[in-house]
Amino acid sequence: MAAETIAQRSAKIRRAKPSDAARIAALCRQLGYPTTTREMSARLREALKARNGACFVAETEEHGVIGWVLDEQVRSGGVGWLLLEAAEQWARRMRCGVMSLCSNVIRERAHSFYERHGYEHYKTQKAFRKKL
Repeated sequence: MAAETIAQRSAKIRRAKPSDAARIAALCRQLGYPTTTREMSARLREALKARNGACFVAETEEHGVIGWVLDEQVRSGGVGWLLLEAAEQWARRMRCGVMSLCSNVIRERAHSFYERHGYEHYKTQKAFRKKL
């Protein structure tokens, strides 16, 4: 499943549904953010009931949901731009003046992607955690 192949199959962008929770959780795990389907289902349920919020996914008929964050096998195939564009259009309709996002410091390809699409790097931070 090469990136070019997926992009050529014209992924469709749509609003996320509760039934997408398992696939979204799997995509989070690909990025090193461990989450269960149950946890994602609860998060997604909260996000979907928010009046001033939206969650988008990319899907193809053949492969189903391939992006919320992008499946590692379809990166650099144009689907990320479709998702970002959908989010930006939604933000404009909501009359947002600025759009911000976070990207892990190790994701240099993602940083280049965002910069190519007009985003500027304005802050770097570290996150800390302590198990109790």
